[in-house]
Amino acid sequence: MAFLLRTADSSDIAALLAFWSYAAENTSREDSAQAVAALLARDPDALLLAVDGDEIVGSLVAGWDGWRCHLYRYAVHPERRRQGIGRALLDAAEQRFAALGGRRADAMVLDDNDLAATAWTAAGYARQPQWSRWVKPLTSN
Repeated sequence: MAFLLRTADSSDIAALLAFWSYAAENTSREDSAQAVAALLARDPDALLLAVDGDEIVGSLVAGWDGWRCHLYRYAVHPERRRQGIGRALLDAAEQRFAALGGRRADAMVLDDNDLAATAWTAAGYARQPQWSRWVKPLTSN
């Protein structure tokens, strides 16, 4: 089956959120139309999609903050896995980072997400055990 890689735009937001709720391992509370729109407004090339016709079959956020390369929301439709979609998304993200001057990409993976750990390992990524992620939820006033 064929697929095409492209960047997302605002017309993709509703379908993307539905895709994530189905295909992503951990849909986050922060996943919202407003958050995706803000990402697209700030960096229109960051949200990569694999599409087959009108259907989203894969996604990856390739975020670049000018210093670091971050990968988020890496998801492939369960019925389309092992067809090269994930690899194509990662290749496109890594090419984007290289063009921007990035030197290392990182991804956040849930500790108990064995499927994701397998996919990231197969793509050449490795767990960095000496680091922990520290978070603080921010609230709007």
